[in-house]
Amino acid sequence: MSLTIKLQLLSHHNINHNNNNHANKLLKNNTLCYNTKFLPKPIFHNNPFIFTKCKKVKRRMQESFMIKSSLIEPDGGVLVDLVVPENQRDSKVLEAKSLPNVKLTKVDFEWVHVICEGWASPLKGFMRENEYLQSLHFNSYRLNDGSFVNMSLPIVLSIDDETKGRIGSSSNVALIGPDGDCVAILRSIEIYKHNKEERIARTWGTTAPGLPYVEEVIAPSGNWLIGGDLEVVKPIKYNDGLDNYRLSPKQLREEFDRRKADAVFAFQLRNPVHNGHALLMNDTRQRLLDMGYKNPILLLHPLGGFTKADDVPLDVRMEQHSKVLEDGVLDPETTIVAIFPSPMHYAGPTEVQWHAKARINAGANFYIVGRDPAGMSHPTEKRDLYDPDHGKKVLSMAPGLEKLNILPFRVAAYDTKVNKMAFFDPSRSQDFLFISGTKMRSYAKSGENPPEGFMCPSGWKVLVNYYESLQTEEASQQPVLSA
Repeated sequence: MSLTIKLQLLSHHNINHNNNNHANKLLKNNTLCYNTKFLPKPIFHNNPFIFTKCKKVKRRMQESFMIKSSLIEPDGGVLVDLVVPENQRDSKVLEAKSLPNVKLTKVDFEWVHVICEGWASPLKGFMRENEYLQSLHFNSYRLNDGSFVNMSLPIVLSIDDETKGRIGSSSNVALIGPDGDCVAILRSIEIYKHNKEERIARTWGTTAPGLPYVEEVIAPSGNWLIGGDLEVVKPIKYNDGLDNYRLSPKQLREEFDRRKADAVFAFQLRNPVHNGHALLMNDTRQRLLDMGYKNPILLLHPLGGFTKADDVPLDVRMEQHSKVLEDGVLDPETTIVAIFPSPMHYAGPTEVQWHAKARINAGANFYIVGRDPAGMSHPTEKRDLYDPDHGKKVLSMAPGLEKLNILPFRVAAYDTKVNKMAFFDPSRSQDFLFISGTKMRSYAKSGENPPEGFMCPSGWKVLVNYYESLQTEEASQQPVLSA
């Protein structure tokens, strides 16, 4: 039986929690700091998951609306799963050997992973031109029943002239992974022109040099795009020691059900977790409890695909996240840590729609969004590439995301009066320090400790050890370079 809660609409589909007396007491002081410490418990569960079909979340966008606390329905109504049954794998691999092949880059391989597990549901392969144009120009595309789903980023596969010539008139091609193994068959293919400048301008709003994804992926890519339906021959594995964290949308929905979650709130990040993040996540859970939910579950969902060179690597971030749970900064009983396999575009308000849409398919019905989501500094000018408030505003209006509840969080900063992370109070702004990701990395690189209470000590040590290892490696290479 699902719990139904009546809420008043503040702005589009942002949540008004201020009618609750207890919530008013908690939130009226903007400098609220509370103890986020939990007793350390086992972090992850290895038990077999039990899958039950999620009920549809109903929502009415009007002056007042209803939210049902059951899990949210995936886009298109059915979660896509494109991995072929085990008893068909040998025959598919044998067929693939007879087909023209397309060599995948590392980022292409990550997109195969994203598509085949249903993160982009209802997409069933790399986009054909019709889907590509709708995504590029409308940030969505129309389903057969006339409804729309959000699809703000084109998910495409490029090929060069030589590969296009080899494919010829074939209707199907084999996709070969970076390690040389057959990954998938792409069926009923369509090849069309890859207008890189248009794609870059529409996705990033600029063609300025220095955009990380453009330089890594698009600039060296071919002049053609190839779309079609995917058949993936076996589950995607990276064999990097982190595959147990790569839970598919289906597996996540199973785990939410196993834990009897009546609300799931997702938090994406590509940086280490500091105590300001923890304050925001714990505060969000308390807000959901005050609204009447009984068992809100946090999906702590670090991005695991391509990131720019100066970001902290995935394995280091995952180790740091585990320390945050071991130290009880986040409660392991109400937190699931998993890897989101998507590559990062750094495309601001356009990309944050993709991040939110993918979490719908994973079963999250609440999405936390903060300042400048998916943003970066302008590559050639001393300013942010995007307005820091536009991401959360766009999410509140984006077509196809109406069923997802957007939770803009308050700004957290280091409060020098109490020596801990707290919610920013504009009336005493001089008491707060804003420690950016760049500043945090510079602390770790120099071996300097951040202010006490910024991050749990064991998590900070992980970062310091990583940067020390980099410096040692660089020092060992100097004699070789000199020689």
